[in-house]
Amino acid sequence: MASKAAIEKGEQRSAKLQEPGALSNFSGGAMGVWNGLSRFLSDVRAEMRKVVAPTRKEVQATTSVVIVTVFLFGFFFFVVDFIFNKALHEVLTRLGGAQ
Repeated sequence: MASKAAIEKGEQRSAKLQEPGALSNFSGGAMGVWNGLSRFLSDVRAEMRKVVAPTRKEVQATTSVVIVTVFLFGFFFFVVDFIFNKALHEVLTRLGGAQ
């Protein structure tokens, strides 16, 4: 959540960007594009500061969960495929299509 000070700072910044002046009319709003890009990059930088790399223990735990899950789903789909294969073979045999 954004703090009250950050919200007020953003409101002040947007108010400054809306002030008419010679630079705002420069080259069809090029300064507005530059200010938007500058703000975007500062927001990206602020978000990247919040990123935390996982510890070795967390990586090992999530990796083991993924490996176990892959094997469980693999077994599940093997069983489902086997059942459908047998059922289809039985239906085709009764209809005279398979031998």
